Amino acid sequence: MTFKMPPPKISLFQFESCPYCEKVRRKLKEKNLDFEKINVLLSRENPIRKDLFKKSGVLTVPVVKIGEKYIGESQRIIYYLEEKF
Repeated sequence: MTFKMPPPKISLFQFESCPYCEKVRRKLKEKNLDFEKINVLLSRENPIRKDLFKKSGVLTVPVVKIGEKYIGESQRIIYYLEEKF
């Protein structure tokens, strides 16, 4: 008997107008992955941005959270999505 694991929850921390975030949104849609968009403030002093930096190691968006894993920078995110999904 085999069990299929449910896909991990995916959250995309982004700015709506960011072209790098758009690349990641397109890749997530291309892979038919459901994801939650979380718009963050521009200020790097924002507590959410500071927390993202601690977890992802990058100060910029996009950052994705896949399960409990945080990945920053659009190219790294896209590479990860290609490899894992």
